[in-house]
Amino acid sequence: MASVRIGTAFGIPIKLGASFLLVVPLLAYLIGVQTAVIVELLNTTFGRAIDPGPLTEGATPWLLGLTAALGLFVSVFCHELGHAMAARRYGLETESITLWFLGGLAQFTEMPEEWQKELVVAIAGPIVSVAVGALCYAGFVALPAELSAVLFVLGYLAVLNVVLAIFNMLPGFPMDGGRVLRALLSRNRSRLEATRIAAGVGKWFAILLGFAGIVTFSIFWIAIAFFIYIAASSETQQIFVETAFEGLTVAELMTPAPGLDTVSTELPTAELLDRMLRERHTGYPVLEDGSLVGIVTLEDVQERAPDTGGVVRDAMSTDPVTIPLDAEATTALRTLQEENVGRLLVVDADGSLAGLLSRTDLMTALEVAQGSRAAPAAPRSIEH
Repeated sequence: MASVRIGTAFGIPIKLGASFLLVVPLLAYLIGVQTAVIVELLNTTFGRAIDPGPLTEGATPWLLGLTAALGLFVSVFCHELGHAMAARRYGLETESITLWFLGGLAQFTEMPEEWQKELVVAIAGPIVSVAVGALCYAGFVALPAELSAVLFVLGYLAVLNVVLAIFNMLPGFPMDGGRVLRALLSRNRSRLEATRIAAGVGKWFAILLGFAGIVTFSIFWIAIAFFIYIAASSETQQIFVETAFEGLTVAELMTPAPGLDTVSTELPTAELLDRMLRERHTGYPVLEDGSLVGIVTLEDVQERAPDTGGVVRDAMSTDPVTIPLDAEATTALRTLQEENVGRLLVVDADGSLAGLLSRTDLMTALEVAQGSRAAPAAPRSIEH
């Protein structure tokens, strides 16, 4: 998801997705054209007597629409911040909070595995939304009727925050309600089985939501349904991978250094390309006087030393992505995904080359695990 960082909150990067810049004007327009209807709804629901006249004149509806739209996304941010703060309580960090077309997304470095922790983190967001809604409602009933514009925004946000909390508690895994369901199922089931059940419920929820979107011609509901269905499938696959790699370390899956093909810094790139063709490898650790100094890949040669008259030193990367020998296999998988590389150099406590772990190594281990049980297809993220 393309996004731009706009600041931080409690040490958490805050980002805006590209779609955010499109949905805010659209939402502002929709609120603006329905100003009179919303005022009538607020008056009927809460027994106030807001005069719609001044709110529907000139540019006022559009200013109200923009303010309410931005206020809604601030509310969504508070919702996601609730998740992040609950996760931090258990030592789990949040990589970022991103606001986009479908609302907000808190990206955690890792998800809580204990069902009690996942339950708390999942319900924290809706609780914050209800709290924000309550504060807006308190302001709505306390302020005088003359402040009609302020009352409009507060009343709108009071309703929408409660709606946000209720909708998120529906069992559309991986929405909050779906995560609550998985947490409760995990009390007496394995995490993988609980995920499969919750994801199955989430998929059916997505299908019903998508059908409702088609019937009502709502692109928004269809988009949410699509996101839920894909995310539920992806989460199931991810949990299967984590289960398959549970207890495995990098040392057990890597190609050890004694059997590893390496190259020297002075090897001509022409010979390197010939070796790549013959040995069917596209990357090699680079050693100098027996010490690890970098890594060279086919992409490095193509980008930095297309002239075959050079040597490996001219093309290699001197800051390769490394991983400790005793790291967990799941950590290696996340590193490959985050760094978008095809292989990791494994180093020992002294920083010496101990081996190499590639996507192929992880894929092979996953295929072995799949051969022993029925499971979803391996995620594309670890394919070549």
